[in-house]
Amino acid sequence: MEVLRIATSGSVDDGKSTLIGRLLYDTNSIPQDKMEALHAASKRKGLDFTDLSLLTDGLVAEREQGITIDVAHIYFSTPTRKYIIADTPGHIEYTRNMVTGASNAQVSLILIDARKGIVEQTHRHFFIASLLRIPYLVVCVNKMDLVDYSEARFNQIVEDFQQLLASASYKAQEVKFIPISSLYGENVATRTGSINWYQGPTLLDYLEQVSFDQEDSRHPARFPIQSVIRPRTTEYHDFRGFAGKVASGHFNVGDEIISLPSGQKSRIKTIEQFEKQLPAAHARESVVITLEDEIDSSRGNMLVKTDNIPEQRKEITANICWMDQQKLVAGKTYLLQHGINRVKAKVQQINFVIDVTSYQHIEGKNDMGLNDIGSITLKTAQPVFADLYAENPANGAFILIDEFNNTTVAVGTLI
Repeated sequence: MEVLRIATSGSVDDGKSTLIGRLLYDTNSIPQDKMEALHAASKRKGLDFTDLSLLTDGLVAEREQGITIDVAHIYFSTPTRKYIIADTPGHIEYTRNMVTGASNAQVSLILIDARKGIVEQTHRHFFIASLLRIPYLVVCVNKMDLVDYSEARFNQIVEDFQQLLASASYKAQEVKFIPISSLYGENVATRTGSINWYQGPTLLDYLEQVSFDQEDSRHPARFPIQSVIRPRTTEYHDFRGFAGKVASGHFNVGDEIISLPSGQKSRIKTIEQFEKQLPAAHARESVVITLEDEIDSSRGNMLVKTDNIPEQRKEITANICWMDQQKLVAGKTYLLQHGINRVKAKVQQINFVIDVTSYQHIEGKNDMGLNDIGSITLKTAQPVFADLYAENPANGAFILIDEFNNTTVAVGTLI
């Protein structure tokens, strides 16, 4: 079945964990023993109801404080589709966790407390969803039960959010507004009479009908080589194949390819997976590709189709989210990890830092602090075979690593 990846976000106490727990409960995805443990844990907390948020708040600190700190990945399914949900934190100091949790999502769920309306974190999370070009955005106006299911209040929040949409750089995003009460399960998976003025789909109905390109056929074909397979056995004495995972697009047997950086050309002879031979390989599939010619390719090289070759870049301009306590300063050197390639990169300059509440570019900044988002220019020691993120997200993103302590300090997207 298709797998839909979802990232949840919102401010503190907007009900993200409860919403996810409700989805699991309403789709019968919670085992009986876990339900009994939830009942017991809720009683220990002095609650007269089952606290479904405890399903995802797995860390002791999360349960004690009633907040989400870590990114939890939750899996459930319906008869038609499988789902992976990244439950990301709402606190501003955990923005870096939200970025990593949303990096592979096709749908972004932004929760808004019906009492509070749009807050600073709403701006931040919407900006990140737009920056990562997540194609579907669902704005769940939660806790409608605490505003007497007011249609006027819901409409006011929708109107306020429309002003954010007007300033977004990514205009192709589909946006849906749904009034819900995650505590009582209203409009999550079932419809009740409390919000009878709303005629749209429930959250689960909407997620069930979202369409997306599972095989990633519209993006250019990219195959980073992870290893060269040379069994040297009697049966496979002359076998030489290139193993890896298709980053984007698709390859067919017979396609003319070029190996980067050497520029040598050949054609795909076979595409193999375990003991099977496939006619084609699509994005996210791990395969072994053999070629008709003996060309010089090794780990870190990339196979691409000859009709769409990525630019070999030694200077990169990118949007980044800074994720380290120690500030980023121009002139410092880091390790840039793009796919399986790791090269040295020097920060040439900080172009600007973005105010995520006003979307203004603040120029003239000399550094970037924890959770800051902005644009920088990097110079790499060796060429990087990357696409612009807007054209091919799978081959247009990277991370920066501190070469002395091996800490991931930033995530970036090429612009």
